[in-house]
Amino acid sequence: MEAKGYTRDGTVDLHGRPVLATKTGKWKACAFLVGYEAFERMSFYGIASNLVNYLTTQLHEDTVSSVRNVNNWSGSVWMTPILGAYIADSYMGRFWTFTVSSLIYVMGMVLLTTVVSLKSLKPTCINGVCNKASTSQISLFYLALYTIAIGAGGTKPNISTFGADQFDDFNPHEKELKVSFFNWWMFSSFLGTPIYRHKVRKTKSPTRDLMQVPIAAFKNRKLQLPNDPSELYEFELQHYTSSGKRQVHHTPIFRFLDKAAIKDGNLDASSINSPCTVTQVEAAKLVLGMMLIWLVTLIPSTIWAQINTLFVKQGTTLDRRLGPDFQIPAASLGSFVTLSMLIAVPMYDRYFVPFMRQRTGNSRGITLLQRLGTGFVIQVIAIAVAYAVEVRRIHVIKVNHIVGPKQVVPMSIFWLLPQYILLGVADVFNAIGLLEFFYDQSPEDMQSLGTTFFTSGIGVGNFLNSFLVTMVDKITGTDGGKSWIGNNLNASHLDYYYGFLLVISCINLGVFLWASSKYIYKKEIVEDKECCVAMEVKALDKSPLGLQV
Repeated sequence: MEAKGYTRDGTVDLHGRPVLATKTGKWKACAFLVGYEAFERMSFYGIASNLVNYLTTQLHEDTVSSVRNVNNWSGSVWMTPILGAYIADSYMGRFWTFTVSSLIYVMGMVLLTTVVSLKSLKPTCINGVCNKASTSQISLFYLALYTIAIGAGGTKPNISTFGADQFDDFNPHEKELKVSFFNWWMFSSFLGTPIYRHKVRKTKSPTRDLMQVPIAAFKNRKLQLPNDPSELYEFELQHYTSSGKRQVHHTPIFRFLDKAAIKDGNLDASSINSPCTVTQVEAAKLVLGMMLIWLVTLIPSTIWAQINTLFVKQGTTLDRRLGPDFQIPAASLGSFVTLSMLIAVPMYDRYFVPFMRQRTGNSRGITLLQRLGTGFVIQVIAIAVAYAVEVRRIHVIKVNHIVGPKQVVPMSIFWLLPQYILLGVADVFNAIGLLEFFYDQSPEDMQSLGTTFFTSGIGVGNFLNSFLVTMVDKITGTDGGKSWIGNNLNASHLDYYYGFLLVISCINLGVFLWASSKYIYKKEIVEDKECCVAMEVKALDKSPLGLQV
């Protein structure tokens, strides 16, 4: 097949036929996906950035409730991909899961547009006094929002992994293109159907195979592990070569799981009582390792949640005039996150990576975890800047004796620009880095589910921010105290909340440095078809410790 110009990784077309490498995949196919993603991002972030203002000004919710509801919806958008990824990996495949989900997404967008456009579906105001939204109005509005969240559940985990599938790992040139794909993915589908490549699912139920490992390890908990890992149960390399699967090299971490691969005399692979293979055990180890990294992404996701909530409310209190007759919408500053990222991605991909590649010898320039660490450091700087700006805003409020919730603070909204720009630059390192990390380190046949580590981290981060805002408001507002986050931000202490976020971000950065030092990258063993000699293919990150060069 390879001699005839077919792909070497076993990808097929929509009808299950082998595909030619020259006529399918690569950037030619990804262009459609990037185009879809660009339009989807514009619609999603257009909603997310204006939602907190819509809830307070149109549905007349209080500040804490609006922040909580925005975070809960955003959290749902980033959590539903867990289900979407499971359906894609186990049943429908990435293409069809993405196709059906995008149609649901469009239905939600149409319903939302209808709800916010018709006057009968919005609260009425008479002489400046506005009624609260009725139960039916609120229900329809949130039905539209959560329909979008369901649609996003199938598109978010599959579109990026489906895009990565367009590059052949066995072709050195295409493998190098895949490294750039994740960078350009953030820079931004059905028209590309004829030239898409589709990964063939090589395991009937990857989730079931994964769950067998801890169960078997628990059953064998009293058995003694052999000193030599080669004595653990594993198929011959030829088995993986003939089946198109990849053998994973044994690693010394999470040794208790190795007990699942202890040979017990029954080596019939078809038997339900046969031991797990080393490759199967290593897949479980990969998931555990990714979970450790996932935990330290929750606080950074909480920081990112401020962009569409408190940063926007903060901006509404400042001087937004641009000329005598125009005021900048507070939510529009969120576009500078995207703008700074659009500028930083080409610089990162075209200049930073080649420069660092020459210094480190790593094809990515720096390791995946070094990239994440850099992004987390920039995020800490961003929240420190946000804290300093809020301290100045409160100082201006005191100097000018401002007390009313609608009084404009004589301080330009452009003071907020640095924190938006820094978070955009941080995204180039941590958001894109996380997406690539979880895809690259996921077990075979589970890349979609692996990508949900990325989306669920953002989702839990939003839920965590919702919880923190609610608890901080309740605790600081009790017994007549001044709430840190009240309806009147001119009489609140938002600087204290930002200071709190800064402290936990610094602590989390320290935990990340520890976790990354313990992480061991995935190593796979394949057989070179040209010379028929077994060779070890290590992860592109050559360092055994994430933060070492």
